[in-house]
Amino acid sequence: MAPYIIALLTALLVVLFVLEWRHQRRLSTRVHLMREALRNRDFMFRLPTDSIMPGERELQKMLNEMGGEINQLMARSEVESWQRLTRVLTHEIMNAVTPIQSITQAYIGSKMVKGTPLEEGIQAIYDTSRSLSAFVESYRKMTQLQTVNLEEIDLQRLVTNLQTLYPNLTWHVDLVNVQTLRADASMMHQVLTNIVKNAAEAGAQNIDISARRTDQCTQLRISNDGTPIAAEVAREVFVPFFTTKRTGSGIGLSLSRQMMMAQGGNLALAERAQAGYHTTFVVTL
Repeated sequence: MAPYIIALLTALLVVLFVLEWRHQRRLSTRVHLMREALRNRDFMFRLPTDSIMPGERELQKMLNEMGGEINQLMARSEVESWQRLTRVLTHEIMNAVTPIQSITQAYIGSKMVKGTPLEEGIQAIYDTSRSLSAFVESYRKMTQLQTVNLEEIDLQRLVTNLQTLYPNLTWHVDLVNVQTLRADASMMHQVLTNIVKNAAEAGAQNIDISARRTDQCTQLRISNDGTPIAAEVAREVFVPFFTTKRTGSGIGLSLSRQMMMAQGGNLALAERAQAGYHTTFVVTL
């Protein structure tokens, strides 16, 4: 009997040792993956919390939340820096352009210039300064966001409006788990419209919109199968005035992120697109 008990206890100890070894290895792997993600500035990185032990689950939830908070802080700091720089640039540009515009306008109507070879050159200077002034002024107005009006909005209705604007796209919508969203309806419409507009211009045929709600936030994921965003471009998509389009102004996505932050949320480009798509933007509230 004694040898049987000893063998049983030995087997039990071996099993416990193997389980503990697997537990520690799995935990070490998760911490390593999160550390690498943070080192690579992939603050959208998440690991699943199912099929793991309760202690691991709580740790993984904490690591996931920490990554999300770092992502929001980094994005907010970046936006604030660009806002300060843009304010300085617009101020300096307007200070330089306004007197040029005023002086050339005065010369255009003068007898000294009218009908002479100088008239065409001065007119060109005036037109250029006027265009630059109008561009800077329009951007300044766009960045002065309206007062945020948070309310419960019907998410399905919001998406239906988008589908009406882009009927040629094929839509895949999953909003079963999130019916309403507390947000500014006007801002949300502008943000989503801008994302879908960019997708259409990138040659997308399919748009996928899904929503999920956690204890901390609500996430909308907007995916498309248009031309993928290159890695070097992905780092710059939220930088004001950055654009790869010939006719683009480069303010759409930066302004959209500002709108989301004004509502207490964020807009980010997912490091990995949803399966079957090339690009995924994540709206968080």
